[in-house]
Amino acid sequence: MKYLVIAEKPSVALSISKVIGAYKHEDGYLEGGDCVVSWCLGHLAEYAAPEYYDERYKSWRFNDLPILPEEWKLLVSEDKKAHFNILRKLLRIKDFDYVVNACDAGREGEAIFRRVYGLAGSKLPVKRLWISSMEDAAIQQGFDSLKDGAEYDNLFAASECRAKADWLIGMNGTRAFTKKYGRRQTIGRVQTPTLAMLTERQNKIQNFVKEPYYKVEITGNGIVAESERMAQEQDADTMQAACDGQCAVVGSIEHKRKEQSAPKLYDLTTLQREANRYYGFTASQTLKIVQELYEEKLVTYPRTDSQYITEDMQQTMTALLKHYSGEVGKVEQVVNNKKVTDHHAILPTLEAASESQTACPGIKKRSLLLSSGRCSRQCSHRISMKMFW
Repeated sequence: MKYLVIAEKPSVALSISKVIGAYKHEDGYLEGGDCVVSWCLGHLAEYAAPEYYDERYKSWRFNDLPILPEEWKLLVSEDKKAHFNILRKLLRIKDFDYVVNACDAGREGEAIFRRVYGLAGSKLPVKRLWISSMEDAAIQQGFDSLKDGAEYDNLFAASECRAKADWLIGMNGTRAFTKKYGRRQTIGRVQTPTLAMLTERQNKIQNFVKEPYYKVEITGNGIVAESERMAQEQDADTMQAACDGQCAVVGSIEHKRKEQSAPKLYDLTTLQREANRYYGFTASQTLKIVQELYEEKLVTYPRTDSQYITEDMQQTMTALLKHYSGEVGKVEQVVNNKKVTDHHAILPTLEAASESQTACPGIKKRSLLLSSGRCSRQCSHRISMKMFW
């Protein structure tokens, strides 16, 4: 059987082609004995601007709102049309038995492939490659267990729903507020409420009014007893006067040992928050960095909302812990099949673990150090965050 594989980016296509044996470079794709591998260059097709539906929308008028497309139009950007034509030709070749959607295993990756597939008018059966790591073994395992593309129809529907909501709110809201206030006002489904939250918080900080409070402390033999906060200074004075010159007796001292559980693994949001706190990275910078790491087979799939792994990953997790810390912790604390939907938590890969032993002396055993540049010995590690255990 001969099949076509379409990845999201050239770098991913190259990694896949090496695993499935597509080594011959052609114009816009790689070819093997029974397969062809190409790529999408990210979002090849996006929803058209209002003026493509009706020329009168070239002028922004409040009375034309709201703009509600009856039939949504997808357009391929001018700088990507040449490659889209290559994909369209490949998707229409009848020699292929099926096409594999190898775009990123998530909502956006599903949309990127489906839009190109639909615009090309392809009739090829679709299979889905769903992997969380770009390691060779993970890619091979994914091809050994390809899914039916129809299983991800709802994921594509969710992506289209979000994209249409972005378009409707962005196009209509931006025009409405711009016309109302006489200057360009950019409105977005996520951008605007987020900006409102930041503005509200900033207003609270700027308008914060300090309120004094009072406490009374008793000290003796290294022990400090502190009262609750009191709004009135007179109440604190009364308590102080009642205690002055008096004896206090400590009835008992109790010592307790408390154990604190290790933090959960990283999902994307937590990783972005930590990277901002420690290194000052923005959310988009962190995503870009960790996406590059994923494509270089150093970490698992980044766009995840889970902080857990599945039961079948316990052995891998144990190996990672043993490598980085020399110990095996309570792996079961981060194992929960029910809390893993599309992808498990972000982890360094076993390939990264093996490279860290020889590539760079600056990579310590207790953590995988990632830096946005190159290390002094030109090792292949790129990044900018620590994956703490």
